[in-house]
Amino acid sequence: MKNLFEEKVGGGASYSNVKSDDHELDIESGETLYPGLSLGENQLRWGFIRKVYGILSAQIVLTTLVSVLTVFYAPLNLLLRGNSPLLLFLVFLPFIFLIPLLRYQQKHPHNYILLGLFTVSISMTVGVTCANTDGKIVLEALILTSAVVSSLTGYAFWASKKGKDFSYLGPILFTCLFTLFLVGMMQMFFPLGPASHALYGGIGAMIFSGYIVYDTDNLIKRFTYDEYIGASVTLYLDILNLFLSILRILREANN
Repeated sequence: MKNLFEEKVGGGASYSNVKSDDHELDIESGETLYPGLSLGENQLRWGFIRKVYGILSAQIVLTTLVSVLTVFYAPLNLLLRGNSPLLLFLVFLPFIFLIPLLRYQQKHPHNYILLGLFTVSISMTVGVTCANTDGKIVLEALILTSAVVSSLTGYAFWASKKGKDFSYLGPILFTCLFTLFLVGMMQMFFPLGPASHALYGGIGAMIFSGYIVYDTDNLIKRFTYDEYIGASVTLYLDILNLFLSILRILREANN
């Protein structure tokens, strides 16, 4: 799912000092995203980043609301927990919305409608997972995820400003993710013990932590300005999968 969003284009001219109204503005002393980025491109890129994080925040709020509804609204909770075919359908439902979302991601308002449906479809499965987990563990996972995401995002922006580049992580992370997927499929047919489940969650948490840094770096440098839907979905999936991986670790540790 992730790699459907990884076609990005970068670019930008470079000059570090701009004179305006007889005053010299040193853009490298302020909020320049990375060395060599022109003042105009820097302002446009910051606007794009704010838009992406605004959409991402809305997705996280929507996921929280749907999850809370799934956990505390008894009829919905019982329907989802006691209906295996429906749960299986919900697992594949996001992929159904993903195809038209890719097709219309630059067409307003279709992109936002499809994005909302995509987010709700994933949120329901997250809600079922939370409903089957002790509330204290869910809260701990939420706090840990928030701390990790904030730290890694801050690091990615700091490293970008210092001229570091994380594009080399793409092939490495994809290989690790594909291997993790195969192991997960194998566990469905050959269940492993609790320790293996915890190890699986720990490896998943490391992979998606790497993806947060990698995709934040792409957000700063490579996503084009009309790819705000793709950028928000990519980061949303990174954060959501990190949360589920941490939740798996804490649940197995508690058991």
